[in-house]
Amino acid sequence: MLDTPEAVVEALRENNDRPHGLQRTITAEELVEAAEPFEKPDVLVTALLELMSAYEFTGEHRKSPVVFARLLKLCDTAPESFSQWEAHQVFWRFKWVTTSLLQVPEVPLATVHGWIEQMRARYEAADHGMQPVAAMRYHVAHHTGTGVADAYDLWATRPRTELSDCEACETRHVAWHQVTAGDDAGALDTWRPVLDGSMGCSEEPQMSQARALLPLLRAGRTDEARSHHLTGYRRVRGNTGMQDEVGMHLEFCALSRNEGRGLEILAENRPLFDATGAPLARLGFLTGAEALLARLVEDGHTDTAVAGPPGRNWTAGELLAHVRSEADRLTTAFDARNGTTAVGDRRRLRLAQRPLLDEPLPLGLRTSTTRSSATRGAPEAVPASPIGPDVPEDFVSLVREARRMASAGNPAGTRLWTRIAERLADGTATHDDRIGPEDLLRAELAEQRAYRLAQEDRETEGVTELRRAADLFERLGMPWHALSARTRALTWSAVPDDNTDGVASQEGQGADHGTERLDADAMRAAVDEALREAERLKTEAPFTGESLGEGEAASGVDGAAERVLEYLALLYSCTFAAYQEALRRLPDASGPAMERFEEFARTLHSEAERLSVPHQVANARLFLADMAGRRGDAVRAEAELRAALKDVDASGRPWRGSRPRALLAQTLLSKDEPAEAVDLLHRAISDAVRYDDTEFALAPAYALLGHAASHLGDAGGAVRHLSEAAARFDQEGAHNEATDIRLQLADVLARTGQQADAVAVLESVLSDEAASSLDERLLAQARLTLARGLRELEEYLAAAEEFLRLADTVAAWEDDRAVHTLVAAEAATALAMADRWDAAGTAYERAVASHAEAPNPSLITHMMREFARLTMLAREADGVDTALGHLAQADAIGADVPEGAENFVAWYESGEVHYRRARVLAEAERFPEALAEAEAAIAAHEQGGEQGEVPRAEAVRIAALIEGNGLGRFHEAIARLTTAAARCRKADLPEAARILDALREDYLTR
Repeated sequence: MLDTPEAVVEALRENNDRPHGLQRTITAEELVEAAEPFEKPDVLVTALLELMSAYEFTGEHRKSPVVFARLLKLCDTAPESFSQWEAHQVFWRFKWVTTSLLQVPEVPLATVHGWIEQMRARYEAADHGMQPVAAMRYHVAHHTGTGVADAYDLWATRPRTELSDCEACETRHVAWHQVTAGDDAGALDTWRPVLDGSMGCSEEPQMSQARALLPLLRAGRTDEARSHHLTGYRRVRGNTGMQDEVGMHLEFCALSRNEGRGLEILAENRPLFDATGAPLARLGFLTGAEALLARLVEDGHTDTAVAGPPGRNWTAGELLAHVRSEADRLTTAFDARNGTTAVGDRRRLRLAQRPLLDEPLPLGLRTSTTRSSATRGAPEAVPASPIGPDVPEDFVSLVREARRMASAGNPAGTRLWTRIAERLADGTATHDDRIGPEDLLRAELAEQRAYRLAQEDRETEGVTELRRAADLFERLGMPWHALSARTRALTWSAVPDDNTDGVASQEGQGADHGTERLDADAMRAAVDEALREAERLKTEAPFTGESLGEGEAASGVDGAAERVLEYLALLYSCTFAAYQEALRRLPDASGPAMERFEEFARTLHSEAERLSVPHQVANARLFLADMAGRRGDAVRAEAELRAALKDVDASGRPWRGSRPRALLAQTLLSKDEPAEAVDLLHRAISDAVRYDDTEFALAPAYALLGHAASHLGDAGGAVRHLSEAAARFDQEGAHNEATDIRLQLADVLARTGQQADAVAVLESVLSDEAASSLDERLLAQARLTLARGLRELEEYLAAAEEFLRLADTVAAWEDDRAVHTLVAAEAATALAMADRWDAAGTAYERAVASHAEAPNPSLITHMMREFARLTMLAREADGVDTALGHLAQADAIGADVPEGAENFVAWYESGEVHYRRARVLAEAERFPEALAEAEAAIAAHEQGGEQGEVPRAEAVRIAALIEGNGLGRFHEAIARLTTAAARCRKADLPEAARILDALREDYLTR
């Protein structure tokens, strides 16, 4: 019942603890009604201030001035009802009223100026400085576009007062003034203390982060732009008081070519379409949405389903029309009210912007809408543009050029074969006898279809195409081509193995799990038969190894040069089959399968060398290097790969260098030599793009590049490349691989102090749609990492919720009971941190019970120490006894651990329990007992040698605090600190020594 002032005050206190949102606002309105009947208006004053705050922070700017008018009247009629803080708030909130009135186009400018004048008069009467008044006049000038320079000077040159906006907010206004004046560099310099976290408030840095996104992109500072988008958006999403900022994030997505991310932001913020309390901020949101939707429609996605105002389904085109109409209406209303075109001009300027990047900025996020498959790019450090043939209009020339490039093995020729197939299909070309028999072209197109199908993991269909090609070649009297195609089809029918990822895609090879498979014996017999057939053909149609030219291939004749290429392609296929069988025998490094593989690789090498085909020599070396790497022989792998790169250089086929470079980089990374690996991977990716090599696996290459950059300490590079790798895995539909990369990305971000960025990445991984397709174990790891990240950000309730979801995920894992212990313990701690003590207690007991089945003493004792710490923070009446009980349990757990148990460092665990007990007892002012426990902690850590020095120093600090502040024994404490600081300096722990010296100096001054 809210029938007494005390009851309303208590309800106000409870409501103040709620997050800003609809429930808090409704309750605030109810509490104002409850406070109105009381004889004294002091509770009503408090309730009105609470209601005004609720309106301000949820974007209800239409209502806020009405509440303030009531407060102002009470201030004049019953000033004694205002506390000192409340009286100060009346002056402070004059600024809120001005900005609220500007938000509503129906409010005449004269009314806004009238409020500012009343603000000036009251400030003057109370002897307050005029800088806040000048700030309000500047905001009006900036909004209307009239007298901006003079208003800015009058504000910015005045000294700050106690009623000025906080420094972080004023910094935002100054920086935004510079942005609108075209000075991005100056704005970013002004923003630095806000963006780097040196200053902030309840609205900052998230408001500045949104405004800085485009200036950062324009300045080429893409890493910072990515980070501020990831962290800033988390703070504004779904917040009706941050509509303008959400719109800026939408605009950023459009201009950084991340339209898919923008659509997800629209979907997450559908309620903002119905938020009408702040029309100017609403216009900002709608303008950002319009910029995004216009990009989609311009790119041909008019009919794409998008999330719009609730109540109906929308396409991009329909929502664009709706948003544009509503934004036009608001723009017209503001410009009419202001008598200027400033609002409309700003909107038109935003909508006229073009994307600021040539390719999507990798954000590291999993989005439901992937990038265009046409998007292919090289790292920033190695710009490259595809070098490909012009596509001749003349069909005969087109076929001849495609054949010439196929003979040279140039991957860029794939586009020509695609064009040939398209023209035959759409009837714009017919067969011409000048390009040879029609069956020859059909065979060549069948081969090309087979390679394309292999890239799409559809080898079953690819095998069918290869066999069709072989039949056609046979009919044409081209036995080498026929045999080569059949052998390749044969090796695609090998028994599958998940490890065949090293060189399998070279020369169009693959291992699809859907093909009808041959067992090892049948495969060996079939390969041997193919080799016997090759020997027979060599006697019937010998080749001399002459220089390979384009004449025979272009005419469709099975000449000597073409026979050489097909013979070596056959040997490659046979080597590939032996390679697959040897892989299945690993880790066994010897035996018939490995001998057979080595023999085939040597044969391919020697024959390619004899026939002067260096790119096939390089292929043989690639097989040997890959196998050596898998067997742990990095020295041989490196030697073979370096030799292979020389062979590639000699071949005149530079596009064949990407794979050996990527494998060499992988080998060097295993030897912890990241610098050269980075250079190799840049070149590999650049060449793959340059030569349009669609078979080169770009996603794993970017992942390797990210690892290499991380090893070099280049966190920015690591984030860029891992983000790119994840996006490319998504494009390929490899979502588990993409998730694994994002977990690595989150680790890099967390280790470099970007925990909020890491959390944003992990949240995208665990969105409902993404999580549904993930491997359960990978999902669990992602959720565990997210929960820990949220805990680091002090978002304890969100962390606890993730731990509880994780508990549901692992509940059925009977084969891994240790995970149950871990999850229960971490969930218990997070719930306690979130002040959910009942749930925390349940999880605590579950963790202890799980520990009995799957022991994890280090984890459980850490949980118990944390509960002791958090219990004292809660300041409950029985807190000391409860905390000491947790520590007694920790002692019991530690005592039961066998000596020498793995993952349990007895001296450390014992020392930490003594340390925590010392602090609990000190807070209870039981100083002699506390000092004894601190001494015990010091002694325990002493046993740790060098590893114990840091926790020992901290235990000494606590002992000195107890000794000095608690027991008044300053001389003893100073002596203790002097000795300990010297010990820290000797152990090369300068920071620990500095902390101890600072306490010692403090005691000396006393």
